[in-house]
Amino acid sequence: MNHDLDLLHPYPFEKLAALKASITPPNDLAHIALSIGEPKHEPPAFVLRTLSENLNRLANYPATKGLPELREAIAHWANHRFQLCTPLDAETQVLPVNGTREALFAFAQAVVDRSQHNPLVVSPNPFYQIYEGAALLAGAKPHFLNCTASNGFIPDFDAIDAQVWRDCQLLYICTPGNPTGAVISTEQFQTLIKLADQYDFVIASDECYSELYRDEKNPPPGLLQAASDMGRNDYARCVVFHSLSKRSNLPGLRSGFVAGDATILQKFLTYRTYHGCAMPVPSQIASVAAWNDEDHVLANRDAYRTKFDAVLNILDDCLDVTMPEAGFYLWPKLPISGEMFAQRLFAEENITVLPGAYLSRECDGVNPGEHYVRMALVATEDECVEAAHRIRRFVSRL
Repeated sequence: MNHDLDLLHPYPFEKLAALKASITPPNDLAHIALSIGEPKHEPPAFVLRTLSENLNRLANYPATKGLPELREAIAHWANHRFQLCTPLDAETQVLPVNGTREALFAFAQAVVDRSQHNPLVVSPNPFYQIYEGAALLAGAKPHFLNCTASNGFIPDFDAIDAQVWRDCQLLYICTPGNPTGAVISTEQFQTLIKLADQYDFVIASDECYSELYRDEKNPPPGLLQAASDMGRNDYARCVVFHSLSKRSNLPGLRSGFVAGDATILQKFLTYRTYHGCAMPVPSQIASVAAWNDEDHVLANRDAYRTKFDAVLNILDDCLDVTMPEAGFYLWPKLPISGEMFAQRLFAEENITVLPGAYLSRECDGVNPGEHYVRMALVATEDECVEAAHRIRRFVSRL
């Protein structure tokens, strides 16, 4: 067996299940799950209809590169959404993938050169655990950058030691951030691009929460947008990851894309051809319909705004928590450890939240998630409001 498998940490939800295993919550309270970032809003009916109308295409082998019409729809969406001065070439700069999770993992396997001395994969901390697992199984060492309230939950990239950048082969960033909702600015993106030029590493920008934002006039910027604004029209060393899971409430469709540097994507396509991860044709056709429509995305953002406003109104002056810039998570700072908070909240109020420490690693003597929990406002508005009232009641007893 691959010995690197022994380096993998238990997944956060394995730890959560163990934390709850010995607890019997009150049976007079319905369980409310705020732990998993699985959208519960209704998926667009027209996408489901398109999927069902094309099930006969399951008789066709899908191409790893995807249907031309899907790549064109993705390129059109990205060019418009991020106002790219030089449009993405659908033939060479776009690849459909089966959701961002598999692509983020596979990308490290294609990018990391394990023959080099001390290869590093750098990522934020807290982080999406796929980044760490991808690094370890690619033969690299994860290097974490603490994201705390003091730095606005975004590291000061200029302050990172030069040796880290020299050893870095791949930098994962997540914007809007999971779990903090923090958004990397255009200027910060451009700092990273200049560092990537200087030290020759690849930037993988996980932007799967990019369409869940508060201010319609100020959507979160993207890595390719920042590169385009610099006149970097080849998008060298820059690759972005997007998904229909959060944008369109289609987590089970497993549909997303990667886009950017054509040279990198050509190599990644070669890897994926052997990996055997082509998206089924009916899913591709349904994805075309989803990327071509924005009305359902606007309605989705409105629904999240309503929930956030209602929940934060209840939790005001109860928890140290604020409206995130984007995404669908709350990241409250707690008076006790996140693990203790989550365990007691489940035991007393039958609500599941995820301890922040399960999304982080100790770095520089601190675990930046230790006194936080992640709350995903993905349930119905009524459930989220009920959960907020129970949380307020619980906090009053601490």
